[in-house]
Amino acid sequence: MNWSLAFEPLLAWPWFAALLVPVAALVAWGLFARQRGAWLRLAAMAALALALVNPLLLDEEREPLKSVVALVVDRSQSQEIGDRRATTDRALEEMQARLARFDQYDVRVVETGQADSGDERAETRLFGALDSALRDVAPSRVGGAIMITDGQVHDVPETLGFSGPLHALVTGEEDEFDRRIRFERAPRFGIVDRPVTMSYRVLSTDSASGPVEVTVRVNGEHVVRQTAIIGEETSVDIVIPSAGRNIVELEFPVAEGELTATNNRTIAILDGIRENLRVLLVSGEPHAGERTWRNLLKSDVAVDLVHFTILRPPEKQDGTPINELSLIAFPTRELFVDRINDFDLIIFDRYQHRDVLPILYYDYIAEYVENGGALLIAAGPEYAGNQSISRTPLMAALPALPTGEVVERAFYPRLTETGERHPVTRGLEGSGQEPPQWSRWFRQIGIERPQGEVVMQGADDMPLLLLDRQGEGRVGMLLSDHGWLWARGFEGGGPHVSLYRRMAHWLMKEPELEEERLTANARGMTLEIERQTMEDEAGEATVTTPSGETLTVPLAAGEPGTFDGSVETDEIGLYRIANGDLETLAHVGPVNAPEFTDTVSTTEILQPVADASGGTVRRIEAGLTGALDLPNIVPIRPGADADGRGWVGLQTTNDSVLRSVSRVPLFAGFFGLALLLFAFGAAWYREGR
Repeated sequence: MNWSLAFEPLLAWPWFAALLVPVAALVAWGLFARQRGAWLRLAAMAALALALVNPLLLDEEREPLKSVVALVVDRSQSQEIGDRRATTDRALEEMQARLARFDQYDVRVVETGQADSGDERAETRLFGALDSALRDVAPSRVGGAIMITDGQVHDVPETLGFSGPLHALVTGEEDEFDRRIRFERAPRFGIVDRPVTMSYRVLSTDSASGPVEVTVRVNGEHVVRQTAIIGEETSVDIVIPSAGRNIVELEFPVAEGELTATNNRTIAILDGIRENLRVLLVSGEPHAGERTWRNLLKSDVAVDLVHFTILRPPEKQDGTPINELSLIAFPTRELFVDRINDFDLIIFDRYQHRDVLPILYYDYIAEYVENGGALLIAAGPEYAGNQSISRTPLMAALPALPTGEVVERAFYPRLTETGERHPVTRGLEGSGQEPPQWSRWFRQIGIERPQGEVVMQGADDMPLLLLDRQGEGRVGMLLSDHGWLWARGFEGGGPHVSLYRRMAHWLMKEPELEEERLTANARGMTLEIERQTMEDEAGEATVTTPSGETLTVPLAAGEPGTFDGSVETDEIGLYRIANGDLETLAHVGPVNAPEFTDTVSTTEILQPVADASGGTVRRIEAGLTGALDLPNIVPIRPGADADGRGWVGLQTTNDSVLRSVSRVPLFAGFFGLALLLFAFGAAWYREGR
């Protein structure tokens, strides 16, 4: 029991003083004058004062509080190395059992490093988890903290937020050895098909030197193998193969006795930027659709356009001197012989053979396509006539030959079944309804023996748009010259910008428009896979994790021509994804995360903060019987030594919580009244004599 004295006055203290001060003054004057009964009047006044202040005797029942001890467990990816995880599990179980023997401790187990966010798994943040666990605990109640970790902690503070000791139990061996590789200079951007200089360094924890073989890959494809000297910076030139994201990967072999191969590989993300695409647009004669092509290509800042319109063909010779002509001569040799390979795309817009180009030049154009160039034929009535370019050596590169028929009646362009899946025409705005929500066209050129893929059809289901591969190059053929009706908004217009731009970019081999394509991206710790294909099924994707484990991910149909799948991952690093004969890479989590910078277990990082708190850092060692040599727990008073041979101390608190209070009035009831009456009666009696 805890007894204490308290007062609950019947009057406010100002009124109490106003009443008793005059009485006290009279009593004091009586004592000074040595009047008869003065001491009895003093006793009566004291009894009155006690009655008014109402003294109480309190008996408080208190329950002692427990000290809070945080047991922080490191579950980061570096704890998966060797037998660290098994050692951690055994140490956690044993320390929980030892702490459970003491009633004065409230143990809070906090496991960190298993969060869904890649950013959280990229670093070992034990002290952030410790602060969260003790946020609702008064500093006086914190008994201390015990951490089970490999010692590689990335958020060590200068001081703790509580006065208890910090003890660290470190997994791993004392004589571990590891090597790693890191980029020293890695630009974020580069020009496609241009070399970019990067540099890297191989490091070793044992200060070793000597050569190692480093393999360089770009997007999973082997590029070069070179020799690097451990500790020295080494340069490598990388030619960026494609626009968009490119993954540059460096890897060297595992040495004997090395701790882990996880950090023997590093990557850098290099965004490829194309130089402006060079497009040659040759219009056979001015017509309404010519400006549509020109405006579209000029509006694209990534396109350098060279446009010629044949205004004065050779048969229109009228004897005007050359120096008086305002027209620019068509530089046929410069464009189609000297600089033809400088162009990414050649467009013939209603062009016909009228001896403007020598017949040999069509061979050059066909060879240009065969060697990887791109050709687009925007056909008009000229393609069906006697001067059609299909009657030239260019015929070898064309996906279809004209029948001579020109259909001139209204029709709606429609996607074929193939076109609904093809990335050039898939999802065109307005295509999902019947009839399509775009305007009609009124002219179409008939063809025979079409090759490649027919993605749009027109009147009488005749092919309207063909996409074909010729050798290493590509050819497209649009068999109508009425696409300008969409641009002019006739009957509501149509998606001419999307269609024309996708056609041009597919011909120039933009990766996003490939029919067969496999991509993967990470969203947090979720790996998302997309397969683009013209097939009806995509099957399963095979995922190889950074640690070498193999997973299978089913791919479900999305919009036509695409299949999607996702998988939750628990490892940071580079994943390889394969489906059919396609393979791609994706990195989950931050690139080159600190978690893998140093993987050798250490006591040095936690030692300063543990020493400052009065705690200790010690390795978890297995005894002769295989049991872990863990310290015993000893309760200590605040400020006492917290470690010794074979034991660690945790503080106990003196804090308690009030459960109930018993109140005993000391000057109330008959006892108080009798005492008061006795005092006043005695004073009256003495003065009455």
